[in-house]
Amino acid sequence: MPETEPTGRPPDQSGSGLLRSSLVVSSLTFLSRIMGLARDVVIAHFFGAGAGADVFFLANRIPNFFRRLFAEGAFSQAFVPVLTEYRERGNCDDVRDLVSKTEGALGSTLVVVTLVGVIGAEIVISIFAAGYLYHGETGKFDLAVDMLRLTFPYLLLISMTAFAGSVLNTYGRFAIPAVTPVLLNLSLILCAIYLRPFLAEPVMALAWAVLIGGVVQLTLQLPALSNLGLLVRPRPTFRDPGVRKVMALMLPAMFGVSVGQINLLVDTVLATFLPTGSLSWLYYSDRLLELPLALFGIAIATVILPSLSRQHASDDPDQFASTLDWGVRMVLLLGVPATLALIIMSDMLIFALFHQGEMTAMDAGMSGMSLAAYGLGLVGHMLVKVLAPGYFARQDTRTPVRIGIVALVTNMVLNLVLIWHLQHVGLALATSLSAFVNAGLLWQGLRRSGVMRLQAGWRRFLFQLVSANVVLMISLLVAVEAAGDWSEMLYWPRLLLTLAICVGGAGLYAASLWIFRFNVRQVLK
Repeated sequence: MPETEPTGRPPDQSGSGLLRSSLVVSSLTFLSRIMGLARDVVIAHFFGAGAGADVFFLANRIPNFFRRLFAEGAFSQAFVPVLTEYRERGNCDDVRDLVSKTEGALGSTLVVVTLVGVIGAEIVISIFAAGYLYHGETGKFDLAVDMLRLTFPYLLLISMTAFAGSVLNTYGRFAIPAVTPVLLNLSLILCAIYLRPFLAEPVMALAWAVLIGGVVQLTLQLPALSNLGLLVRPRPTFRDPGVRKVMALMLPAMFGVSVGQINLLVDTVLATFLPTGSLSWLYYSDRLLELPLALFGIAIATVILPSLSRQHASDDPDQFASTLDWGVRMVLLLGVPATLALIIMSDMLIFALFHQGEMTAMDAGMSGMSLAAYGLGLVGHMLVKVLAPGYFARQDTRTPVRIGIVALVTNMVLNLVLIWHLQHVGLALATSLSAFVNAGLLWQGLRRSGVMRLQAGWRRFLFQLVSANVVLMISLLVAVEAAGDWSEMLYWPRLLLTLAICVGGAGLYAASLWIFRFNVRQVLK
């Protein structure tokens, strides 16, 4: 492996450089979202919401839980600042030494966890799929064990991919890490189409796709690391000061990330006690919730965090409060109409995208019900994304974690209460309600500390917001009713009709805001 000096230039810190980097990452992220939607359409077509699809979503969720703990969230947040600090010192040997030892420490830990997961797959599945044992569904249980033995190594592969991506991002190489998720989606699509017919259990093609995708994703990073001179031999050690510093930063971050992931796993465990298809119904509806959440909520949060950090550092509380106020208004401006669309058009959206092949009308209807329940909490989820930076910018990471634990407990209690009568819809509704609990507590904490202060013009803003959304709600109800029996249409006409209603609704909403004299230019400013 090369032992040359890192040759990569530091990332361009000028405005144009940051803009170019942002556009590259945004474009590739959008491509990944589109490919992810195409992947889900393909999975729905070939596997629907049957027992095989349920088992795959379960077996895939378990390694992804640990992946978010070890890789994308906690590790990247801890490793990048330390690597940047070493890099700024200008000693290339120290940088390579840190990369080598951190890679060794992370990799050796992941190898142990992966071996435990593969060897103890039956025990892991008996914990996370307790419902299968309770109902005596030995076929689903055995299939889940076989799948997990293929999907669990993905934890090692994707975590090391995230490690490589963190190094590349530090050196301003954003494109390759950003395009990496596209490869997994492509692997799932190709294996579902071409590998499936050759397997005795067709749905196992998806498990193989995850393993293949992990190998391809990691392989893609290696030439770029080599070009930087940082494709070094891993040396496992936990005593190095740099490694210990990464671990010290990583542990609290892992705890914070785990709150949301535990929520998902609790929902998964409870869903195994429900009728076959419940896991798949929740998965397909959650995927549609994630689209506006990523496009709007995460985008707004990404925009305001650097501004809030600068304003806090410059001791400008008035501008800090104004930026938070702007973020909340933007959430309501974009989140409320998206919520109305997800609730009113829930069935139409699911039918338009997924009702084909093995995805029956009953499956689509069930998924539509959980989409409406998930959609109810969209604004809550978006507010959490926007209000949490109000704490992070002030370097307060403990309060959001404490509030997250309260939301987690609330979600668990609501799950147990609602699941009895509402089945899988109860799990989705509990998630939505707990999101508002989380957002409400974050809001209350910011208000009490004097950080969150409402700015002038809220009465006028609320009048314009409510008026425009009433117009949108009526128009969507009329459009869905006028569409007639759209569920019986062919796939492409049904999809185009749904797209036309969405685009028309967005245009009408924008026109309504203009009629009620909403000042878009001032908001953008």
